[in-house]
Amino acid sequence: MKWMNYNHLYYFWMVAREGGVVRASEELMVSQPTVSNQLRELEKSMGQKLFQRAGRGIRLTEAGRVAFNYANEIFSLGQEMQNALEHHASGPVPRLAVGLLDVIPKPVAHQLLMPAMKLPVVPRLICREDKADRLLADLAARRTELVLSDSPVGTAIQVASYNHMLGESGVSFFATKELTERYKRGFPKSLNGAPMLLPTDHTQVRRSLNIWFDAKRVQPLVAGEFDDSALMFWFGRAGAGIFPGPTLIETALRREMDLQVCGRAREVREHFYAITLEEKPTNPAVVAICKQKLLGT
Repeated sequence: MKWMNYNHLYYFWMVAREGGVVRASEELMVSQPTVSNQLRELEKSMGQKLFQRAGRGIRLTEAGRVAFNYANEIFSLGQEMQNALEHHASGPVPRLAVGLLDVIPKPVAHQLLMPAMKLPVVPRLICREDKADRLLADLAARRTELVLSDSPVGTAIQVASYNHMLGESGVSFFATKELTERYKRGFPKSLNGAPMLLPTDHTQVRRSLNIWFDAKRVQPLVAGEFDDSALMFWFGRAGAGIFPGPTLIETALRREMDLQVCGRAREVREHFYAITLEEKPTNPAVVAICKQKLLGT
């Protein structure tokens, strides 16, 4: 059997993660030639080029991307082993790996995950944020225990999974004090022509909002569209426009981001789901999450 040199693999992983030999060598506190030599040895043993030139820098080849994905898993498991051994005297620490759809607001995700953090044995939480297809691929490969989503998995997705509805909420429109004073009066008609930050078209909440705008005969000025709700919130905090968010996090956004509420669209409902591979999960942390029922007016 041909054994891999994991020291070479670790140097490769650091170069790929840091985006180049220079930054990797600084992080590893070794010389650049040392890092380059380690990469050459790894490529030689694998019989594959792992990097290719891209302008003044380098980028992963197709073989390099495959190797990097495996290296991520290898060194993640190594860290888990180290943590488990460190805590061996008091018993192993359970792991809860969660895939998080980037459209779900972070305060909502925090609320949805809190039941697991209140268990007698608190799991080590690992959150991975990405697009739905990649998150479901991780779930199918059992790299995560559940996925938090704004919509159930449809029959077109080739992943045998189960949807657990965790809660729902109406939608509120948030803005800075200046924009709220300008557009709150006469809501929702006041939103006509108002600068609006919105989730992108592929999200369930955006489709529901488009229907609501049409029903109210309102045409806001779309100032920005975002896949990532957190980025949308920060642009909203900077005064770039009014933006929608679940009513159930009004208190958090008022307190933590100094935002105000222009108005509410109770007819527009945001739903939140936990997607698992088991109809009846056995992992205590997943069970605690799936049992909850959040409701925002």
